[in-house]
Amino acid sequence: MTESTKNFMELRFASRSENESFARVAVASFISQLDPTVEELTDIKTVVSEAVTNAVIHGYEEKTDGVIHVRTEIDGARVSITISDQGIGIPDVNEARQPLYTSKPELERSGMGFTIMENFMDEVMIHSKPGKGTTVHMVKYLKSRQQTMAY
Repeated sequence: MTESTKNFMELRFASRSENESFARVAVASFISQLDPTVEELTDIKTVVSEAVTNAVIHGYEEKTDGVIHVRTEIDGARVSITISDQGIGIPDVNEARQPLYTSKPELERSGMGFTIMENFMDEVMIHSKPGKGTTVHMVKYLKSRQQTMAY
């Protein structure tokens, strides 16, 4: 499918904790046109929250002058969400993906952000370079939409 035929939306906002709920609601509102189940919607809202929170806390270390970019695409039953920052990056992505790993234990973080994303989405890809930022790309195939399209 070409760029012009995909339905998409993009957001850019300041790296502030209070913008996490805005991103979650904006993505949920956009995908609501697919009539997702409550569970599908909850899963997507949760992963957006986790990814944006990671960008704020880890990517920008809670500095409010960074920018977080969210792009959501709809292609049939496929929802693709990309959340990126130009923050400090992740030195070892494989280590960061381990359950309970956190680079900020003093903040009492659970270290489950990437694990939650991987459990709630069908695909999760993380690209990061120290000093350049992190991009998290997630895909979910909406079962409710696939069933509707089958008729």
